[in-house]
Order: sequence, then structure tokens, then C-alpha cells
Amino acid sequence: MATNGPASGLLIIERILRDRNSIWTQIIEEHDLNRLTSQMLASSAVALACYGAVLGSFHSPLMALTSAIKLPLLFLVTLAICLPTLYLFNLVFGARLSVRQALALVMVAITVTAMLSVAFAPISLFFLITAHDYAFFKVLNVGILTLTAIVGLRFLVGGMRALNDKQDEPPAVTAAVGNGGQPALVPAQVGAAHDPVEPVPVPAAAVGGQPLPVKVAVPATATTERPASMTLLYVWIMLFGFVGTQLAWTLRPFFGSPDMPFSLFRDIEGNFYAQILRTIGDLFS
Repeated sequence: MATNGPASGLLIIERILRDRNSIWTQIIEEHDLNRLTSQMLASSAVALACYGAVLGSFHSPLMALTSAIKLPLLFLVTLAICLPTLYLFNLVFGARLSVRQALALVMVAITVTAMLSVAFAPISLFFLITAHDYAFFKVLNVGILTLTAIVGLRFLVGGMRALNDKQDEPPAVTAAVGNGGQPALVPAQVGAAHDPVEPVPVPAAAVGGQPLPVKVAVPATATTERPASMTLLYVWIMLFGFVGTQLAWTLRPFFGSPDMPFSLFRDIEGNFYAQILRTIGDLFS
């Protein structure tokens, strides 16, 4: 039975995939977020380290070790660079998102990406053993990381929508229904500007001649914030992708060309996208 309570750190991905609504509720309510974020950080770091070791194993055990360190570092440094932008974007356009909520939402996406990537590790190892081709191996794993990142970012979008839906819920107005079974008319104030709305008729109800409190949902009128925050989220996702790919290019090698000796880092030249296009061309040359 799914609950909102914390799960074991390495099993947090099962809770995210099986009962994501409880994750969104926990983030929205900011309940025990430090523990939840720590669990996601630990599980994603271990998963990315395992997958990084698979990438580097194409070259040598030493490259596998360095890639196991650099791949988690890639995601966490990208998060550190881009998280302030996400938080400030939401503040500017009125979304009431705290830093801890923003961090937790992005960590959900990274955790999903990391766990799906390590799930592809046996496939990557299979092609490493049976088709020892550097260009193919590199394109295959870039494709795997791209696919898993897209799935992870869909979870980020889903979490932001859940947060917006919670913030857009109409307030409940408590009305006292008078004696004689006559409905009361309840004036309500909605929105930051307290825009007046029409009085709301409340169904008659009384017990023992005493007024009975009745909660009435009043439709909210301030809905312009949500589309803006979602649009900015898509812009931020593109920014996150560009920063991540450029950082990956800076931290390379992850695979290690078999024609070159081991090196911890390479000289910065060209860019990630040009190299991928060049590698794809090498597959057909």
C-alpha cells in the first residue's frame, strides 16, 4: 500500500514510478523534504556512477573509474548552475515555489533519468562485447541518455503541473445556514486583488435549529500565472539541456577513444553537437 512516508533510499525510484502522486503531495506540503531529497541524491549518484563505469569500460578500467565519478558530477553541477534560474523564474511570474520544492522537483527528474539509464546498462554492455565499435557505442549511449533524460524531464513537468493545480484550487468558504432551512448567501473574495464575485447560494441544512457550517468552493479567477510558469519551465528545460551538454563536453572523455591514451580531461575544442554529427557520419563512412 503506497504511503506518503519516506522509502528506502535506493528504492525511492519504485515509489516515484508507482505512486508519483504521493511524491507530488509530499513536495507540495514540504513534508520531510530534506530526507526525500537525500534519498534521491544517493540513489541517483549510485546509478549514474554505475552507468558511467559502463561508458568508460570501453577504453580501460581507469577510464571506467573516472567516468563513474564524472557522470554523477555532470548532473549535479548542471543542477547547481541551473537551479537558481528555475527558482527566480517562478518568483518573477508569481508561482509560489520554494527553493527546497524546486530542488526536490528537479531531483525527481534526475533520479528517474539515472535509474532508467542504469536499467539500460546491460544492453550497453551487450553491444560493448558483441560489437566493439567506438562510434556505434558512443552514439548508442548518447541516445540512451537522451531518451532517459526526456522521460525524467516529463516527470519534472508533471510535478510542476501538480504544484500549480494545488495552488490554483479555489478557497473553501464556510457559511452558516440559518434557521428555517433557508439558504444563506455568502459573499467571497478571491485572488490577490480580492476581486468580488457573486454571492454563493448554500443548500439549506440545520440541526436542532442551529446553523450548520457548510464549506463552499468558490471558483478562482486568477489563472494567468499557471501558463506563464509552465512556459518558463519549458524554457528552463532547454537551458538545462544546453548547460548539461556543454558541461559534458568540458568534462570529457567519458568513453575514451581506443586510439588515444588515457587522459582525465581533453582540451576544449569544438562543441558537443558538432562532435555527435561527426560521429554519426563516421558510422556511414
